[in-house]
Amino acid sequence: MATPPNPIDRQRIWNDLMALAAITDPEKPYTRRSFSPRFLEGRAWLKQRFEQAGLAVRLDTGGNLIGRLQGSLADAEPILMGSHSDTVPSGGRFDGPAGIIAALEVVRAFRDQSHHPRHPIEVVDFLAEEPSEYGVSCVGSRAMAGALDDAMLASKNPSGETLAAAIARIGGDPDRLGEARRSSVEGYLELHIEQGVVLENNGVDVGLVTAIVGIARVEIIFEGAADHAGTTPMDLRRDAGLAAAHLIVDAAARAREFATRGRGHFVATTGILNQEPNAANVVPGRSRLVFDIRAEDDALLEQFLRDLDEHSRVVAAVQNVGRPGFKLLSRTRPTRCDGHLQGLLEQGAARHGFTTMRLASGAGHDAVFMARIGPSAMLFIPCLKGRSHTPEEWAEPKDLEAGALTLLEAVRALDGEDA
Repeated sequence: MATPPNPIDRQRIWNDLMALAAITDPEKPYTRRSFSPRFLEGRAWLKQRFEQAGLAVRLDTGGNLIGRLQGSLADAEPILMGSHSDTVPSGGRFDGPAGIIAALEVVRAFRDQSHHPRHPIEVVDFLAEEPSEYGVSCVGSRAMAGALDDAMLASKNPSGETLAAAIARIGGDPDRLGEARRSSVEGYLELHIEQGVVLENNGVDVGLVTAIVGIARVEIIFEGAADHAGTTPMDLRRDAGLAAAHLIVDAAARAREFATRGRGHFVATTGILNQEPNAANVVPGRSRLVFDIRAEDDALLEQFLRDLDEHSRVVAAVQNVGRPGFKLLSRTRPTRCDGHLQGLLEQGAARHGFTTMRLASGAGHDAVFMARIGPSAMLFIPCLKGRSHTPEEWAEPKDLEAGALTLLEAVRALDGEDA
């Protein structure tokens, strides 16, 4: 079968990504923190590009920037594509923006080919996908899914501004969030860099995401006694730091074992370790740990949490310290990507000779909340050495083109299925 025409403009994608990346804090490239002046400047640029592509642009009450290409069928459910334009501090040029610009390129390819979709096509820049200064991530997609609650809206940044006030400040309306909520969509598709090395190491063009992991964050506190490091005998110490060290090593070993059980992606990380009084000549009297546990299998994640709870008690007893705190800070369930949409992406890639493989996402995405509204799926493209959330984050133009072309074929197929 002959390869179909390729209407994707690789250079146009690249130019747009570099232009958006240039809108950054010059002292910390590439930084556009949500709700910041740089973020709003980037959004103004995106709005202009959406309009130039012939999209009707609006900001919904949840603060999502939406460009819409009207379809020919009255009352047809929209097909959504998108990602986020905000970054972590000193983040990269591709995490988030690649999904928006690829989606925009799909619309431009339709226009260049004089193709008129039957369903409305919407390109969305979701508000604040990355963890914000208000302690909430995926703000816009939560709003669209009806999952942005009053407690989240009341959360404050270090200067005391509430999330609700911040949404209003950038043009949303937290008092009318119900208007941002969607009850259904024809489908949601999101392109993203992998943020890992699986595709690169296997020489694969496109990753078909099977699931987005569930994430649990747990705080554990050990309390011992802060004693003189030179005069307190080893057998009389109540060393909270030693208890923390034992638990960190054990949790990592258990996570490696869980990852070999053949039940999908599993990782655990001790991302925070605070020692008090944190002095070289004092036995640590208090240790605070925060674990980040991610799993494709929800039951496996639950088992790990139970094991972590139990073993932290054992460690505390052996080290003669207290364990006053075991707190579940946050918990999300794994999200399965829609099998039918995965199939459309796979067929689209195959039409152009791209290789594919199925893999889970170890990072969270707006697609988690879009899956509450309707069918949702993601495709990954390779990124250099798996680097992400760093200025060195990199994706090749050819891979961006392959991803956008796969996305185009899937949207075209989804749009025409009920013809």
